[in-house]
Amino acid sequence: MRKCIRVIAICIVVFGLASLLSLYAYGRFAERARGEPAYALPVEPAATRLDRAIEPLTSAHPQQTGLTLIGDNVDAFAIRAATARGAGRSLDLQYYLWHDDLSGRLLMGEVLAAADRGVRVRLLLDDINAHGADAATKALSEHPNIEVRMFNPSWARQGSIGRAFELLTRGWSLNRRMHNKAWIADGRIAIVGGRNVGDEYFDAAMQMNFLDADLAAIGPAVAQAETIFDAFWNSDAALPIEALSTRTTLHLEILRARLESVARTGTAQPYVEHLQRTHDARLQLFRTRPLHWSREAAIHSDPPDKTGDRGTEQWLVDALAPALGAARRELKLISPYFVPGDAGIEWLAATRARGVEVAVLTNSLAATDVFAVHGGYAHARRPLLEAGVVLYELMPFGTPGGSLFGSSGASLHTKAFMVDGETGFVGSLNFDPRSINLNTEMGVLFRSPALTAELLRTFDEKAAAGSSYRLFLADGKLRWEDGREDPPTILDREPEAGIWRRIGARAVGWLPVESQL
Repeated sequence: MRKCIRVIAICIVVFGLASLLSLYAYGRFAERARGEPAYALPVEPAATRLDRAIEPLTSAHPQQTGLTLIGDNVDAFAIRAATARGAGRSLDLQYYLWHDDLSGRLLMGEVLAAADRGVRVRLLLDDINAHGADAATKALSEHPNIEVRMFNPSWARQGSIGRAFELLTRGWSLNRRMHNKAWIADGRIAIVGGRNVGDEYFDAAMQMNFLDADLAAIGPAVAQAETIFDAFWNSDAALPIEALSTRTTLHLEILRARLESVARTGTAQPYVEHLQRTHDARLQLFRTRPLHWSREAAIHSDPPDKTGDRGTEQWLVDALAPALGAARRELKLISPYFVPGDAGIEWLAATRARGVEVAVLTNSLAATDVFAVHGGYAHARRPLLEAGVVLYELMPFGTPGGSLFGSSGASLHTKAFMVDGETGFVGSLNFDPRSINLNTEMGVLFRSPALTAELLRTFDEKAAAGSSYRLFLADGKLRWEDGREDPPTILDREPEAGIWRRIGARAVGWLPVESQL
């Protein structure tokens, strides 16, 4: 027994020393690898197409931010493509995910074309999902006008053994990720919200597309987005791709040829043709749809050193808490990954006890793309319903004709809340422990009854009887109401979810992993 204890103790000491050595070695490497500081370029009155299009609008509304909701997935792609084409000075792009798929390559082609025109491009990507894409990002960074940095990157880029060792010895550090999403063009327009770059965010996926939302902002809030971007870009956690990856056979001209050819493939044609038919209209986005002007609109973010475990000052939740706590009549939450935990359940119940109508829209088990998160949420349903909170779970069925490729699946990805019909938020923040405590998040907090009403209509459409299940308790047991037919069908288990998905979610609910969800 003593020998066993001695062996365990030695293993713990060795592991601790290995972790300390790994952290020290990585820290020294990161100090040497860090890129030169760079900052947002100053805005000019009429130097670029975007300057000339947006300056008259902002001049007519001094000290106000103009916001428009981007709920349609094709709109979301088109406004990014249009602003890349209209940019003449800078593109600052910050994303958790940028997939190497149809829409990802099309947008990367737009970015490269902008750089060819002389636009300075700064691309900041979270590293956790970027492995395997080093060759493309490094090739892109060969362009004199493009710089790519990876946020909180792993040191080991090739080989499973080295990567496994780093995950083991730097696991806590690597567990903290940059979940921000921002597309900033010429310092004139910032697109902030829940969408990453990939087919499922732009109605180009074959099987399942996300229901998501962004806000496009012009005016003072754009400078806030640029300040946030600069803080992340110049942080200790952001390293140039050249310092991380050296071996590659893919170079810029090969990448350019690949990006130029993607639009000519048969698979891409339906999407490209649809974009071409609607592109001119979407270039006039701010002239053809309402802009909601507000003096009380701001873009907030967690600080980049949140990933370094350096205290909780100036976290995003600190900026949002007063708005959430100010609810007097109504609070509606949209969160695809909803894991309130004991503290969240208590807070929502207390809010309901004050007479505030509280409703939550999240994914059903069948609709979610991360069933483990559902395991962390499931136990919260009963106490929330008992407290009077209304719960809706999105059905896994897409809108007929809603996808250009005929995908039949839908999953919620919007992150938003609305307070008393006056205040709203759209961003990357899920109501779960990972978003609150581990990842950096970003979003737009605003006061605008008209824009909040637009968000509320989105909530009502997604929570309607034909789109979501309404949950309730009957004789103390959980039930789902499927209102697609009259009378509604009442279900007594997770709708449309297979047995293995149900077993997997339940197993996760038993494990002590809620803080990681």
